[in-house]
This record gives sequence, C-alpha cells and structure tokens, in this order.
Amino acid sequence: MDLLLNPRTNHLLAALPDAEWLRWLPMLERVDMPLGQVLYESGSQMSHVYFPLSSIVSLLYVMENGASAEIAVVGYEGLVGVSLFMGGETTPSRAVVQSAGVGYRLRAKSIKDEFNRSGPVLHLLLRYTQALITQMAQTAACNRHHSLDQQLCRWLLLSLDRLPANELVMTQELIANMLGVRREGVTEAALNLQKSGLIHYARGHITVVDRPGLEKRSCECYAVVKREYDRLLPMKLAV
Repeated sequence: MDLLLNPRTNHLLAALPDAEWLRWLPMLERVDMPLGQVLYESGSQMSHVYFPLSSIVSLLYVMENGASAEIAVVGYEGLVGVSLFMGGETTPSRAVVQSAGVGYRLRAKSIKDEFNRSGPVLHLLLRYTQALITQMAQTAACNRHHSLDQQLCRWLLLSLDRLPANELVMTQELIANMLGVRREGVTEAALNLQKSGLIHYARGHITVVDRPGLEKRSCECYAVVKREYDRLLPMKLAV
C-alpha cells in the first residue's frame, strides 16, 4: 500500500497492538487536509481526533486582537485533539493545517471509549500527550530566550520531522504567523540560512540542504523535544 494512504504511516496508529488496530480500522475515516483548514476553533466542541499522514497541523493560541503564535506542530508522529480523551472536551487553542496533505480521523466517542478501556491505548496516548506538552513548554521558552534565527531552525526541523518528505511548502507570511513575528524578520532569517547553504527557498518551497548544519545552528530546544519524543514513543513504522 502507498505510504501516504496507509493509516499506519502515522506512528501512533503504527504502535497499536494488533487487537486494538483491528478494532480501530473500521472506525477510521480518511480525510483530505487542505492548507488553512481549521480542524477546531478555540473553545469549540471537538467532534474527532485527527491522525495526519502527509500533512502538518499547527496548534495556535490566538489573542483578542487576532494575533497568533504557534505552541506546537503535529504531523505523522501524533494526533490532533488530545483534549478529547484528557477530559477537557474543548481547548483555548486553534488547530490549523499548515502543510496540506491527507490523514485519518476517529470520532470523539470512539477515542474516549478506547482511552477508557485502560489498556495499551491509554498508556500510548498518555505518553504522546507528555511529549506534546514538552514541545509546548520548550516552544514557550524558545520564543522568550532565543533569536529568531534559532527559532526558525527549530521550527523547520520539527516540521520536517513530522513529514515523510524533505521539503516544506510554506510562505514566509505563514511562517511569521506561526512564530508570532514580523514577516520581514522571517525573510531576513531565511536569507541568512540560505546564504549559509543550509536551506534552499524558492516560491514557497523550503528544502533543507544541510540538515546537520541546521541542527548545529538551532538552539538546544529542538534536541530537547526530539529526545523526549524518542524516549516516550520508541516505535517503528508499520507498513
């Protein structure tokens, strides 16, 4: 099966034991996830959790004046909608597709029923939630203490880790909205990375040319988040 159509391209779905996977399979619904689609709004009731395959979703906090800042990114390593099974039902953040692709979704009642079985699904989802919280906390620290250049490196690396490809389709304006900074700042930082031979950026397509160099240029925040995901979710892709 094509990796971009196989539900188990998603690492959480790949980590399900066989019994749970066979129970989930008939309940999963394949969905297109176009750029800019809002999966849920702040304070709204969630109807599904989403498992991206080839898309990336940004979790954003939006201020009263419309300004926003990204608190986490989710791709094929995880799911969107942890509030559903953590008991909150709603969240003050917004989930927006930042890189178009496809995914699968599961109804709210189904994911809550699976979580409440208190079996391997519960432990898997709790570990994932801890990793997601680490990313959120590290993002807040990074945005406060590190340069825009370092933030952009972290953001690029985290985003690429969540895609089955080595290229992002992303405008500088969208990146600026994600990071909560001015577009001019992102333009300058991206040009600096390109001049250093780390990325190639043209017409909204960002390709990492020198990944080790990009990791070296990033602050420690990327490595902290990656180590935590690797520690909590040591899984292999099932195909």
